[in-house]
Amino acid sequence: MITTPRLILRPWRDEDAAPFAALNADPAVMEQFPALLTSAESAAMCERIRSQFTREPFGLWAVEVPGIAPFIGFTGLSRPAWWPEVVEVGWRLAHAYWGEGYATEAARAALDWGFRSVALDEIVAFVVPSNVRSQRVMDRLGMKRDFDGDFDHPNVPVGHRLRRHWLYRIRSAA
Repeated sequence: MITTPRLILRPWRDEDAAPFAALNADPAVMEQFPALLTSAESAAMCERIRSQFTREPFGLWAVEVPGIAPFIGFTGLSRPAWWPEVVEVGWRLAHAYWGEGYATEAARAALDWGFRSVALDEIVAFVVPSNVRSQRVMDRLGMKRDFDGDFDHPNVPVGHRLRRHWLYRIRSAA
């Protein structure tokens, strides 16, 4: 578990499944993804997220706002299955909690965890060009776009408007 001034990044609980499914079915939240997720797809994703913690000292933590909301989404570190050489920072929050600085606060805590507790040298993030909100989070985190690293996401169909991704990087200060 990781705590910040306003948040708790914690292991997933069974009761997170329903709000996670609702988040993944929200067109506003999923606007920058190829498709909404069904309840079954959300449940499978939740199991993948939970199982990552058995293989790595990090993962995608459930995010809680104490006294306000027991689950607002996730933030953390993961290794993309299609690019296992890198560790990615990522986040997905329910629309009702956008604009509060929670994504930046939680992602900063995840980066700190990765650099200090796991001794990672570098963490990446990637984003579709139209996702300006996440690009602003990456900028606030001190991440820099790697213009030579832009790529077509292998899990997004050829010709899809969201196939192209921009790569951002941040290196450990240590």
